[in-house]
Amino acid sequence: MPAHMQNEIEKLKKRILSLCATVETNLWAAVRSIAERDSNRAQEVIQNDSKIDNMEIDVEEDCLKILALHQPVAVDLRFIVAVLKINNDLERIGDLAVNIAERAAYLADKPPVNMSFDFVDMAEKVQTMLKNSLDALVNLDTDLAHAVCGADDTIDALNRRVYLEVEKATKKNFDQIPSLLHLLSVSRHLERIADHATNIAEDVIYMVDGRITRHKTESYK
Repeated sequence: MPAHMQNEIEKLKKRILSLCATVETNLWAAVRSIAERDSNRAQEVIQNDSKIDNMEIDVEEDCLKILALHQPVAVDLRFIVAVLKINNDLERIGDLAVNIAERAAYLADKPPVNMSFDFVDMAEKVQTMLKNSLDALVNLDTDLAHAVCGADDTIDALNRRVYLEVEKATKKNFDQIPSLLHLLSVSRHLERIADHATNIAEDVIYMVDGRITRHKTESYK
């Protein structure tokens, strides 16, 4: 690989990892704002979204620059393609964190909801998926990437459970229906973040092995 292209790719790696860290931090803050009914923290998450958007644009421009100037092939080309896709997933996770924060801002001054579901546990599982997908990217660890893909079914099941819990709660607590619907939205946003973490893991598998795993009914156990 020419030295100049190697330098550009190393710069790109630093940019995508910086974006990863920023998105992960914003998601953590969004989840805490729900758990702690903290509207101030929720507003910080919302305000930080523009930073994530700008970082996403910088990564995309770097990828396009490398493609245009250096015409990479084989492993290098797979890396650039994977980063472009991961970049988009990270930006979407940032948007979903904002959506969660907006729900948190609404719920902060409302009476606590009578529902037994533990959103913190679901959120922690989703955050672990995201962290592991990013660790798989950093370490090019396909075993960890496969584990992330396998964990997605658990989040899907939890999301379905929230739907049933909300349905049951709305029949008993008519005055809390708006808050319950906001919590249902939180669950759906967490489920979508888990999907994006899975996408990142699948892109890591592609980056390392050159193998496309999405749309396949593959066992990850």
